[in-house]
Amino acid sequence: MTQKHTTPDGLVIVDKPSGFTSHDVVAKMRGIARTRRVGHAGTLDPMATGVLVLGVEKATKLLGHLALTEKEYLGTVRLGQNTLTDDAEGEITSSTDASGVTHEAVDAGVAKLTGAIMQVPSKVSAIKIDGVRSYKRAREGEEFDIPARPVTVSSFAVHDVRPAVAEDGTPVLDLVVSVVCSSGTYIRALARDLGAGLGVGGHLTVLRRTRVGPYKLDAARTLEQHQRELTVLPIAEAAALAFPRWDVDARRARLLTNGVRLEMPEEYAGAGPVAVFGPEGRFLALVEQHRGKAKSLAVFT
Repeated sequence: MTQKHTTPDGLVIVDKPSGFTSHDVVAKMRGIARTRRVGHAGTLDPMATGVLVLGVEKATKLLGHLALTEKEYLGTVRLGQNTLTDDAEGEITSSTDASGVTHEAVDAGVAKLTGAIMQVPSKVSAIKIDGVRSYKRAREGEEFDIPARPVTVSSFAVHDVRPAVAEDGTPVLDLVVSVVCSSGTYIRALARDLGAGLGVGGHLTVLRRTRVGPYKLDAARTLEQHQRELTVLPIAEAAALAFPRWDVDARRARLLTNGVRLEMPEEYAGAGPVAVFGPEGRFLALVEQHRGKAKSLAVFT
C-alpha cells in the first residue's frame, strides 16, 4: 500500500528569480509541494527578485492578511530616461541628459516622496480599472487614467549615485536606493515620479525585495533549493511571527472555534488581525476585535 503524500500547512518563503511572474512561482511550487492549494501574499514584478511569500494547504487562508504588511526593497533608479513600463522591461520613451542633477536635488526629490503620499500606480500594472487589468488596457493602446491612492513610504534612502552613459549615449545617473513602504506601493512609480520631479525622467532598472512583514531574505530559498528539500514554516510559527498573539484556555478555545464571539482584552483594540492560540500552543484562528468581541477572520482547526 503506497503512503499518501501530505504537505504540511505553512508558509514557503521563496527567493524569486528574475523573469518569473508570481503566478509562475506558484505553478512551480504546486509541483514541488504536490498540492493545488498554493497561493501568494502579493505579487512581485517579473523583473524583480527576492522575497515572495507563498502559503500551502491551510496557510493559504493567511495570505490575504499577510499581503497587507510592510515591505522592504533594494533597487537601482536610472535618472535620465523614461520607459513605457517605468522599469527596464519597457521601451524607452524619452532620454534627457541627467549629468547636471545634483545630490542636493536628488535628496530634495526623495524627501518629497517620503511619508504619507498619493501615488498613481504604473499603467502597466495589475490594478483593475472598471474590472479590466490596467496592463491589458495599456497593451491595447487605450488612453486612461489611474486614480492616485494613498501609500506610506516609511523610508526612502539613496546609498550611492553613479554617473553612467545609457546605450543611446545619454548621460544618466544610477541611484542605489532602499525603500520601506506600505502594501500597494509601486517602487517603479517612485522611480518615475522622482525622475519627473527632477525634470529628467526616471525608471527602475533593478529591484530586490528583502522583506515582507517579518519574513526576510535570510529565510528565503530558491526554487531549486525547495526542489531539493522543501522548507515549510509551520503555520503556527508563521502566525506567531506575523500577528499579535492571544493565548486562551481550553474552554475559550472550544467556544471560539464553535463560533462564539468572546470578549477580547482591551490591548488588542485596533491591532488588526490577532492570532489565537489554545492550550499547548495550538494555532486556532485569526480574529479581530469588533465592538470589544472577537470577530473571526479565519479558523484553522
